[in-house]
Amino acid sequence: MILAGDIGGTHSRIALFEAVNNKLRLVVERIYPSREHSGLEEIISLFLTDQETRIEAVCFGIAGPVINGRVSTPNLPWIIDSIELAKHSGLPIVWIINDLHAHASGIDDLGAADAVALNDSPSQAGNAGLIAAGTGLGEAGLYWDGSRRYAFPCEGGHADFAPRNDLEIALLRYLLSRFGRVSYERVLSGPGLVNIYEFLRESGAETEPEWLADELKSSNDAGATISHHGMSAEAPICEHAIDLFVSIYGAEAGNLALKLLATGGIFVSGGIAKRILPKLQQAEFRRAFTVKGRLQPLLEKIPVRVIVNDAVGLLGAARYALNQTQLKRRAQTEGAEQ
Repeated sequence: MILAGDIGGTHSRIALFEAVNNKLRLVVERIYPSREHSGLEEIISLFLTDQETRIEAVCFGIAGPVINGRVSTPNLPWIIDSIELAKHSGLPIVWIINDLHAHASGIDDLGAADAVALNDSPSQAGNAGLIAAGTGLGEAGLYWDGSRRYAFPCEGGHADFAPRNDLEIALLRYLLSRFGRVSYERVLSGPGLVNIYEFLRESGAETEPEWLADELKSSNDAGATISHHGMSAEAPICEHAIDLFVSIYGAEAGNLALKLLATGGIFVSGGIAKRILPKLQQAEFRRAFTVKGRLQPLLEKIPVRVIVNDAVGLLGAARYALNQTQLKRRAQTEGAEQ
């Protein structure tokens, strides 16, 4: 039995998986609002209250750079240490990995219905990449060794935002005046969509209706409100914000493909992608993804898929724990034989 978690700035998903013949079966899952809890230890305690089972492996995918089993989450006031977490929670060895590392680790456990193709390029062998806009912007890679893929983390979402036209240059200047430095996460995330919206309003590029201003003032999630009205075409300013977001999303996904030489594909994950999927399926995302000068023919051949299975992070964390447990047992067996 494996305890797995996908810990984000908004929600923490915790689950138990049973591993049988190298296949993972979801036994039970719970979702907790991350900000309503003091830390991961509290959430684990709540989850395990009504679970009576022997846990053999544990892995949590957590937003933020994980160094030596320790992470200070950028979108939560938490510091999580794998050794301390195991000690205080009474768990066996705990593996902590970056949340996008977990998402990437779960890709090969997905079925055909778990992803939607954005182009008609067929799946093929080779390196792959994963990008996910949510509370923040996560990125990860998958290295192809000739027979299988190995996921690895990165923090590409915090790389410098690179505008491509006059409107995006104006957006960069606006954000520089507010933040001093502008990463892709300042644009491609839930708060990033709000930043785009406010830029369009304050620059005079779009007019904010009074009813929308009132709604946003009372909203607990301005990004969700903007995306809702943008997808329903009820407010031009919201629709423009979504369209600009999608174009920049496509461009950065193409950047990731170039950096990883991701001939095996680019996967788009995260809650925002699922919410705005009809926009991603339109031509602008693909155009922004492929317009890379002399390397456009390469980008046109790379398959792009949107993951629509919300459990991919949990699957990946469980898969990582299972793989690590199998490696540990193999090493112990080989050591005993020697």
